[in-house]
Amino acid sequence: MPQLAVFPKAFMNELCKTGTMKVSEWIELASKLDVDGLEWYAGFLEMADESNWPLFRKQVEDNGKVIPMMCCSPDFTHPDAKFREREIEKQKRWIDMTYILGGSYCRVLSGQKRPELSIVHGVHLAAECIKACLPYARERNITLILENHYKDDFWIYPEFAQKADVFCMLVEKINDPCFGVNFDPSNTFLAGEDPIELLKRIANRVVTMHASDRYLKEGTIEDLRKEEMGAEGYAKRLYHGEIGKGLNDYDAIFSILKNAGFDGWISIEDGIDGMYQLERSVSFLRNKIARYWP
Repeated sequence: MPQLAVFPKAFMNELCKTGTMKVSEWIELASKLDVDGLEWYAGFLEMADESNWPLFRKQVEDNGKVIPMMCCSPDFTHPDAKFREREIEKQKRWIDMTYILGGSYCRVLSGQKRPELSIVHGVHLAAECIKACLPYARERNITLILENHYKDDFWIYPEFAQKADVFCMLVEKINDPCFGVNFDPSNTFLAGEDPIELLKRIANRVVTMHASDRYLKEGTIEDLRKEEMGAEGYAKRLYHGEIGKGLNDYDAIFSILKNAGFDGWISIEDGIDGMYQLERSVSFLRNKIARYWP
């Protein structure tokens, strides 16, 4: 049966930029939820001090939870080889971070969709960089998970492999037992595509999932396209909603995953409107999991 984790989507600025929330505060808040684990983010300010890593693991485990997944954002599509080498070294550090925190899954991405980058060359660069990290991950029993991503909170350009065809092309380039997919259905809508169609193509490669629900506060996907290039982070018209209240068909999603034999971690990205919203999302997913994995 899948297990539930939660991600501090509502507190990224406080945890990663301003420092107005401490990681220990987030642990205490999240530990009150009916979840099994806390998905981690490599960019928490306090993670810069490596001596904190085992302390955070202990605090999470003392609260009866675990840290199953690491969320990080390597940029493997940069044209400069030296830059990509530095990104590989950062990814290896994040793999170490995952290992010390007791996790099993560490995210990778393709990189930013730079205007001058061709699809063929971008897929080649991303695949080569991910493959370069796999031996290091294997030594630590860590699975690298590629997400069908939209855009990192602190990137200028959207994800290179945002479109389904490009994403699937990259997934097919990497055949390794320590590599899988982290499926996020909401991100597919932002690519102007159908998450169910993408999931049908990759269901047998999915090992973890982000549970989210999205909608646009105003305008259209075309409006989003115009404002997402050249500005750091998420477009202002983009909104993370309560799970089950947005565009996603979770019955269809869970039916496909169940039939594919999925039993991995599902991490919730929600809570923008407060912890009560996050509690409702947890309840919604608990009920769905009980239905499809009785």
